[in-house]
Amino acid sequence: MSFPRILMSTALIGALAACGAPMSRMPMSGPAAAPVTPAAIPAASPGDEAGLQRFVQSFRSRALSSGVSAGTYDNAMRLARYNPDVIRLDRKQAEFSRPVWLYLDSAVSDSRIETGRQKNAQLARTLSAIEARYGVPREIVLAVWGMESNFGANRGKMQIIPSLATLAYDGRRGEMFQSQLIAALRILQAGDTDPEHMLGSWAGAMGHTQFMPTSYLEYAVDFTGDGRRDIWSEDPTDALASTAAYLARNGWQAGQPWGAEVQLPANFNMSLIGKGTRRSDWSSLGVRRIGGGAMPGGSGSIIMPAGARGPAFFIGDNFRSLLRYNNSDNYALGVAFLGERIAGRSGIQGSWPRNDRPLSTSEREEIQVRLRQRGFYDGEIDGLFGSGTMEAVAAFQRSIGATPDGYPTSILLGQLRG
Repeated sequence: MSFPRILMSTALIGALAACGAPMSRMPMSGPAAAPVTPAAIPAASPGDEAGLQRFVQSFRSRALSSGVSAGTYDNAMRLARYNPDVIRLDRKQAEFSRPVWLYLDSAVSDSRIETGRQKNAQLARTLSAIEARYGVPREIVLAVWGMESNFGANRGKMQIIPSLATLAYDGRRGEMFQSQLIAALRILQAGDTDPEHMLGSWAGAMGHTQFMPTSYLEYAVDFTGDGRRDIWSEDPTDALASTAAYLARNGWQAGQPWGAEVQLPANFNMSLIGKGTRRSDWSSLGVRRIGGGAMPGGSGSIIMPAGARGPAFFIGDNFRSLLRYNNSDNYALGVAFLGERIAGRSGIQGSWPRNDRPLSTSEREEIQVRLRQRGFYDGEIDGLFGSGTMEAVAAFQRSIGATPDGYPTSILLGQLRG
């Protein structure tokens, strides 16, 4: 699981009690039991542990003023301990970012496709009901599940309360994680699970499809009708329905594709590449769908995540819905094409520039610094290439007469240095 993580809703919204068409399941008393043993928390220095416990005491008034009961707070925060592993992971930064083709090789692997097809057959009735309720195709829901937790195999073993308490106290984004901690406490107060069984990733993402606590409060649903929005147990029903509910409420258009791989004409105006340009007349510009057939309807954009030497994709509103789940083009392409393959359709047909040398984080940061010095970029210097950096790269490329594909390479770095 990467971080920043999916579903980082900005508002703490009250628990959503929405319920889909109930699926039959034997009633259970009390919160669902977690099927895994929580990861051990390594010993912290006395100073760190003491500091965390002071935070727990001081944070109590804020939690109670946010609607968390004293009993809920005290019962949950008795688990709070300083977790050095969480801080280490929060501050870790990879030296090299994986190129898009390696990311997609992993995301849309043969084993993941096969598992997705098996789950599609095993959960046919449940997936049909979810699709009928929310209008999100089953293969997309399955693909999100596969991307987030490898179909439930990697849901995370860390207890959420200690992790969020540690990040709220000592993390780089303390205020954000304090909001997540309050949301987690409200989940416990609603009775959907208990502190011991609220497990997930080091950063607080939980369950089969890795909801952050704030987004759980806003979007999670009790699809089984058993009184709990249970995304933690072996039964993935509520998690899958919650994912479909999230996408539907964030713009997914039923009956419409996410987009399509396309072929651009030889004389295509590359300045039109990027999510900032939306058109409905791409066919009139010579854009054709790979494999034939009509272009998807409606307006959309053309993206080329590996630049002019890689594949091109038309993306519509449903692709943008996937970006609301995780704001990464690579992630959304992974979901889209894993879904395509689970459904028995073709994968990506174009070739990737696999011989390109990957840039280190320091080199990517240097590109951003030099773009800023030249007046093309005003974003954060973080080595992460989102749409803002790519648009700045494209603007610089246009200024020197190069193909404005927005793709960072060692050649581009050399041009900036020159």
